[in-house]
Amino acid sequence: MRQSYLKNAALLTGSDVVLRLAGMGLRIWLANELGGEGMGLYQLVLAVYSLFITLATAGVSVAATRLMAEELSGPDSARGAARGMLRRLLAAGLLLGLFAALLQLATADLAARWWLGDVRAAGALRVSALGMPWMAVSAVLRGFFIARRHVAPNVFSQLTEQTVRIALVALALTRTEGAAVGVRCMLVLGATAVSEAVSALCMLTFYRRDARSAFVGQRAVRPADPARRLWEILWPVEGGRVLASTLHTAENMLVPACLAVYLANAGGRSAALKQYGVLKGMALPLLTFPFGLLGSLSVLLMPEITQAHILGQTKRLNALLDRMLRLTGYFSALAGTLFWVWGRPLAQLLYRSAEAGFYLETLAPAMPLMYLESMVDGAMKGVGEQKAAFRYSVWDSVLRIGGVVVLLPRFGMKGFLAVILLSSLYTCIANTGRLLFSSGTRHAFRRWLGAPALAALLAAGAGAFLKELLADGLRSELPMQLAALGAGGCMTAAVFLLAAWPLGLGEEVKALRTKSRQPAAGRTRAG
Repeated sequence: MRQSYLKNAALLTGSDVVLRLAGMGLRIWLANELGGEGMGLYQLVLAVYSLFITLATAGVSVAATRLMAEELSGPDSARGAARGMLRRLLAAGLLLGLFAALLQLATADLAARWWLGDVRAAGALRVSALGMPWMAVSAVLRGFFIARRHVAPNVFSQLTEQTVRIALVALALTRTEGAAVGVRCMLVLGATAVSEAVSALCMLTFYRRDARSAFVGQRAVRPADPARRLWEILWPVEGGRVLASTLHTAENMLVPACLAVYLANAGGRSAALKQYGVLKGMALPLLTFPFGLLGSLSVLLMPEITQAHILGQTKRLNALLDRMLRLTGYFSALAGTLFWVWGRPLAQLLYRSAEAGFYLETLAPAMPLMYLESMVDGAMKGVGEQKAAFRYSVWDSVLRIGGVVVLLPRFGMKGFLAVILLSSLYTCIANTGRLLFSSGTRHAFRRWLGAPALAALLAAGAGAFLKELLADGLRSELPMQLAALGAGGCMTAAVFLLAAWPLGLGEEVKALRTKSRQPAAGRTRAG
């Protein structure tokens, strides 16, 4: 079945927004159910849990998308090799998932006692390990469906997973009121493991239905040099992300400790954990929430970029990269403008926290760097630059840890904000420069950042004026706060879009509409 870019993007974007809203709602509800101590324990467990998730899924996810895009771009007569490649990918994924699960089970007590400093985390770490093999299988099948430009299975499985997770968490916590915090945290992570299994079973069901048409009924045969091709993608992606995740976990452990040194006379570790929780648990989730819209674009573009690179279609590759960078610039500038103008009242409405509003306002101007870096990272893997991405990721993590150790004991949270901003600048420059060089794309920073910045300045000025007009409403009761914030945000966004349309946004939207009317096969032949 032929699906247009526009339809796929709308489906991915809509589902991602629903999933993110559900996830944010679940997090707010968990905070009320578990309390401050329980959420602290939950976040500590997630710091270690995410490391093992990376080990189980990171490499095979990228490898599946890239290798299946390569195999499926060949003639129908070679679909047996594509089926053989998928079987090898599933075996590799299952092996990695089992290894990650066994390793997490074996180190649960050690991690709880020595890494996290809280033995109550051990039970949650053991239970969460049971979902690792299911995650790995889902990651491979997700890559297969992305390579097929078939997004419905991924969307349905993720929605099912989140629904099951929320239902099980609600059931577990409503029936264990008054139980120990460690037990309740273990139940939350157990519900997550069960939801991962349900998601994987959904994906397998879709695969059985889709396999015959994908492989034209051919039996699996050995693809060309599968071990080398898989290893060349797996080890730099897996190694880079596991190392980056390890360093990120170390950073998560260091930040409260270094903040406690700065706040030694103002609450110590308790105050440090509170400040870190406001940034990580409140401000940053809001800043990254809009990225779901761009993440959908990245998922759709990666197979196209991979195919253009493999077939040597330089003009098409350059056009795809230019479109990605230009749309990212406009979208991130809009998001940054909204958070810079309306971040403080939004944080006050959601969290009753002026501190979270300060963090939103401070980091908002850096959103184009953050979003651009994330999009470019995916594109680099599409053109075979995994090793470069690996190097930059390692250096970035090392520099972040160095910045945390040096700046936080002297400047506190302001030092950590500086670390985040400098990290975004470094990774954006390094990754974008490498991508442009390797793809032969000429830079067009005036198109990618200059025009969006001009529209953002105009919208920010209008937004600041509107904020003054709506000041009384923003200080009123909840219904008036919602109305004032919604009206102000919508009008600010409208000013941005009106300013950006003649600066190039209109051109890109028209191009996407034209492209969406063309059949996928026709676009491929046209190159």
